[in-house]
Amino acid sequence: MADGTTADTSHELTAEELAAIEEKYDEGSATRAVGAKTGHILRVVAIVFGLYHYFTAGFGLPADHWHMGYHLTGLFILTYAFFPLFKTKNAFALKAGALRFGNIPLYDLVLMAFGVLASLYVGLAWRGIGFLGIEEQTFRMGNPNGYDVFFGVVIILLVLDLARRTLGWVLPAIISVFICYALLGPFFPGILQHPGVKFNTFVSSMYFPQEGIFGVTLWVVSTIVFHFVLFGVIAQRTGLGQLFIDNATILAGRYTGGPAKVSVVSSAFFGTISGSSVANTVSTGALTIPNMKRLGYPGHFAGGVEAASSAGGQITPPIMGAAAFIMAEFLEVPYTTIVIAAIFPALLHYVGVFAVVHLMARKLDLQGLSKDMLPKFRAVWKDGWANIIPLVGLLVVLFSGYTPFMSAFCGISLAVIVGMARWRDPLTLVYPAAFIAFVLWKYNGGGFEPGMAALLVAGALIGTLNPQARIRLPEMSAAIELGVKYALAVGAASAAVGIVVGVINTTGVGFRIGFMVTSGASALASDIFSFVTLGGLLELFTVQDLQLFLSLVFIAVACILMGAGIPTTALYIMLVSVAQPALAQLGIPPIASHMFVLYYGVVSEITPPVCTSAYAAAAIANSNPFRTGISAFSLGLGKIVAPMAFVYAPVLLFVSSTGFDLLEFSYTATSCIAGVIALSAAVVGYWLAPMNAIERVLAAVAGLVFIAPSWQADIASLLIVAPAVLWQLSKRTSARTAPMTG
Repeated sequence: MADGTTADTSHELTAEELAAIEEKYDEGSATRAVGAKTGHILRVVAIVFGLYHYFTAGFGLPADHWHMGYHLTGLFILTYAFFPLFKTKNAFALKAGALRFGNIPLYDLVLMAFGVLASLYVGLAWRGIGFLGIEEQTFRMGNPNGYDVFFGVVIILLVLDLARRTLGWVLPAIISVFICYALLGPFFPGILQHPGVKFNTFVSSMYFPQEGIFGVTLWVVSTIVFHFVLFGVIAQRTGLGQLFIDNATILAGRYTGGPAKVSVVSSAFFGTISGSSVANTVSTGALTIPNMKRLGYPGHFAGGVEAASSAGGQITPPIMGAAAFIMAEFLEVPYTTIVIAAIFPALLHYVGVFAVVHLMARKLDLQGLSKDMLPKFRAVWKDGWANIIPLVGLLVVLFSGYTPFMSAFCGISLAVIVGMARWRDPLTLVYPAAFIAFVLWKYNGGGFEPGMAALLVAGALIGTLNPQARIRLPEMSAAIELGVKYALAVGAASAAVGIVVGVINTTGVGFRIGFMVTSGASALASDIFSFVTLGGLLELFTVQDLQLFLSLVFIAVACILMGAGIPTTALYIMLVSVAQPALAQLGIPPIASHMFVLYYGVVSEITPPVCTSAYAAAAIANSNPFRTGISAFSLGLGKIVAPMAFVYAPVLLFVSSTGFDLLEFSYTATSCIAGVIALSAAVVGYWLAPMNAIERVLAAVAGLVFIAPSWQADIASLLIVAPAVLWQLSKRTSARTAPMTG
């Protein structure tokens, strides 16, 4: 039972059980029960919060200090209402008491009030408040008054508390170290020493817009990321997620190891609308994991397949995780540029997972699903064709050069129409009518070109022909609530990690640590070079090559270690501020260095001992969590080696500043895929026939060398793997002739 191989596979998990698994392992999903009246009030707050972001995406944003203030206000109200001070077993239960209002303790209500005041103070005092003696913000920047310092300290402490309540202690602890570094600079040794930042200046920098809490990270989450989270939840609720799973089953279900390949394909599809690895795992794993176990896969492997596939959601275009939107802001490029750059690395990840799944199925002699178990293509599309309209609309708007939040607005609008409006129910036509009026208004104002306006109007009209049962208003309200709930943790993380960005910009610590990384790698590279090349007699590579490789290894290890308990978005923001200066010194294009950090941040989600996606999958598979995490890690080899490949060969990202050459891309891509397949065979221990230890070692070494983009490396790889290939061919020939000779 420990590994799930003998567990009862006939039990289908209920929706409540799946929700419980997601709450247990997803960041910030577990919330305390509240009283009925309080629940109604909070439901209204959540819906207003969601609708505010929806309408501002389409009709325009207020000033940044107001917009981010409103977003923080919603975060403070909902987080302090739903997340207890400490996550004990009794903290989530419904209790009565004189100092509890709807099960919310009085102290949480006080903290909530202070958080709201601190969030709105920036906007209220932006133009000055005469009767309080508060000057216009321009004159207070760097010279805060008493009110500024008070509310600044309040918001810094409360934002750290939000992150702690939703995500645990690790992130606030790391941010506290950065705060200490800013304030206590003279006490740090060596290159890390700096004059220190005065307390009032620090508070001012962390509080006022452009830097710190009201900086780029909170702006991106409140302006873009929230909308895509909401779109994913609504699109899934209207049936797009099920359409993906059904089509993945049709595409891959009948082949060797069918259910496992369905898991890979459906997770890749699902990743286009979900940036949450755990949500992806639970949504698709509820179907695929039991099917894999019925077919004969061990429970830990079935869970690992789903976890590794689902963790790819944050790197799968076109809708990636929150970090991708922040990357676009950091690099000052359109989000579509990030999407294009992520295409091949995501493909390489799924090739690796697919290869391991296929080879494991061959090794275990597992067959695909029978024809009667497969969904019928015609029936699936006859019933669910309309669910693809919102995704198509969102992508067309996004890739036509409009803002990400406008594309999200159109996608959400079309999802609401597809879900709620029907020609046969005239009252529901108010939804398409309102959206068409918006499109025409934008067209008349020059906001939409004629072709775009016509496409969106057509999508709205066609969506009303959806043959599926329509979603009622209470169900759509529940979907909006769920979207807001998903956004609380990422919102808290973005606000808190803004402090790190502010400290890095104020003290220059990123360049200091970057210099330490590169200088340390340089010293170690010189020592290794002298040893490996026999004092320069056998020079196969340069010291600079070794320095780059070691720097990449140091940064990758830091990403994986720091990723234990920190969400990918926060991890990316912190590490890219350090890695970018280091890698820039080594000549790496900016987009390659940013993608490198993002990928290793995602790898941490399937790296034991802290691998939330694998734990969620293990709960569904009834398998050992650690073994499931090991399986997920080994299945995610493509994601582990891909960053090294595109740092050495930026052509794989299509849009790198080094330029794009089709011949170079084709050659390098083929080499990388060959390397991932060789590594996959080594992990499974099977290619054409079972592999012994020597064959596995040869395949693993050759796979790693294949990743290096050069013809010399490829020749070396072929020479290394040749004995294993010949051995495998011999074994297969022997296996085929054995029955004949017998």
